[in-house]
Amino acid sequence: MKIQKLNSIIIDDSQVQCEALAKIVKRHPNLSLHGYSKNAITARRILIDKDIDLIFLDVEMPIINGFDFLEALEEAPQVIIVSNSEKYALKAYDYNVTDYLLKPICAKRFDKAVKRALQNQKRSTYEEQEDEHLFVKSNFRKVKVSCNEIKWIEALGDYVRLVTEKSNLVVQSSMKSFYERLPNDQFVRTHKSYIINLRRIERFNTTEVEVDGKKIPLSRKRRTVFMNTLGVE
Repeated sequence: MKIQKLNSIIIDDSQVQCEALAKIVKRHPNLSLHGYSKNAITARRILIDKDIDLIFLDVEMPIINGFDFLEALEEAPQVIIVSNSEKYALKAYDYNVTDYLLKPICAKRFDKAVKRALQNQKRSTYEEQEDEHLFVKSNFRKVKVSCNEIKWIEALGDYVRLVTEKSNLVVQSSMKSFYERLPNDQFVRTHKSYIINLRRIERFNTTEVEVDGKKIPLSRKRRTVFMNTLGVE
């Protein structure tokens, strides 16, 4: 069985600390070290040139500190903060870091952090594999839409409106034909004017379904199919 490895880099302005952490990373069976940097500027070059899964990041660095570095990234890989102080821990989790380690690093605690990163990576990979996409024509252009990002679809005469995380798209189509394009294990029609993403349901009763704060009608005609799809009697 192939061992999963995370491509990693270290960002720390201390050469001594970099080398010490590099030894730990190189010994770990699930990590592959792809370089280290003393500052955020050279670190960005590494991220551009290489496919990095995990950053070991020091917070206290000159010119651009660790948090400023994270804010400047459009899409960051997983991050494990490595710091001399606990005082940044609360702030660190505002940046959705995977873990927060204190120097000197405890081997057992390091293994736990890496295990968490591996679990996150597996979950992310699974979600990407499971996510289907559609190409729809809206405003005279083809748009790629992730099925997972669709909250609900509503009828607009000869058109349908796709309400997604990023925007609303108006597409020329009947509800019936658009419904047939969707994964039938993820979407269900609750009303002649609404199709909902089952993964977005927050709560429901016999007359309506709440999807991301929006109350959508559940018609009597479609109630049985809806309940059966959810496995509810």
